[in-house]
Amino acid sequence: MTVDKTPRVLKARLEQRETQTLGNRACFSRNAVRRYSERRSDTEYRLAFSTDADRILNSLAYTRYSDKTQVFSLINNDHLTHRVLHVQMLCRVARTIGRYLGLNTDLIEAAAMGHDIGHTPFGHDGERFLSCLTRAAGAGHFLHNLQSMQFLDVIERKGKGWNLTLQTLDAIVCHNGEAHARALTPAGPRDFEALDTIVRQIRAGTMDDVLPMTMEGCVVRIADTVSYIGRDFEDAVRLKIVARDQLPNTCREHLGATQGTIVFNLVTDLINTSIDQDFIGFSHRVADALEELKQFNYQFIYKNPLIKRHLAGIEDIFKCLFDRYMNDLAKTDGASVIYSQFLNGMDDAYYSKHSHAEITRDFIAGMTDSYFIRQAPDHLRPAPIDWV
Repeated sequence: MTVDKTPRVLKARLEQRETQTLGNRACFSRNAVRRYSERRSDTEYRLAFSTDADRILNSLAYTRYSDKTQVFSLINNDHLTHRVLHVQMLCRVARTIGRYLGLNTDLIEAAAMGHDIGHTPFGHDGERFLSCLTRAAGAGHFLHNLQSMQFLDVIERKGKGWNLTLQTLDAIVCHNGEAHARALTPAGPRDFEALDTIVRQIRAGTMDDVLPMTMEGCVVRIADTVSYIGRDFEDAVRLKIVARDQLPNTCREHLGATQGTIVFNLVTDLINTSIDQDFIGFSHRVADALEELKQFNYQFIYKNPLIKRHLAGIEDIFKCLFDRYMNDLAKTDGASVIYSQFLNGMDDAYYSKHSHAEITRDFIAGMTDSYFIRQAPDHLRPAPIDWV
């Protein structure tokens, strides 16, 4: 007997397997929604969220992760974490959690891979500098989660976007690794109109934060913290900014004092606390220890003046480049790199729907650290630091 191996049949088998293996809190691939219908869906054997992950992996923005700051920048040390490593760690951590909780690991992977694609050069400091410029220019607040959706949904493929699913984009927009919460409960179903409204409100400053619509999105959001908190501490120990014995006793007791033990204890507690629940969360004692570790990192690492020495110069470059590209657009200077490296070949709809400030925002946000520095005037270019 001949076995039907057409793409549609193969895909149906995978969808059937999901119904047999995933829990009732999972977002099933058959329920994925795209903004635009696709003809090739009839010949596609991959499940929807798996396709999203492949598209993100093949995006130009994903390639640029490799030269984006996580926390430490312009320091001559090859063992410091860059954005791409954080993203890979988040993928691993979130998939592990999702697998034990019976959730859709394809959706988790896609959201994790895309969550930080909108980050500017030089991390959260660059995000803050660019946001000041966009607000002054009438383009609203700049936030990297919104910019991640902007790249993947609008800019990629020369203005056509990747047509990712609503669930993947929702998880990306609603991730917030800086916010502390003991537990997260999904906000419930949304459509693209609701998601677009959320993006506009956040950019306008009338909405601060919003929870994902799926359990998978909640896992990515909470695993974001799990993935960076111990790793940032390890990098700081490596640079001798902090010492391991400086960690508060509560953190050492409940979480450990190394990246490996911190991640293991957080993930273990998260799984044990969240099994068969309608939320994703930690036990109270571990949540309190994690909050204390966050406060420790903010006090001794993220706001440490030792790692902020170069930031005045970086802020000057942001201002310089923003003004330059705004002027180039106003003069329609085709020789400018904003034309040759960004707008050339872009779909006409992108240019017609975006202001000069928004186009400048998109160009600068997509830069890697090194490309950003190369665009700066010679007198503003900072030199890497030989850390002692």
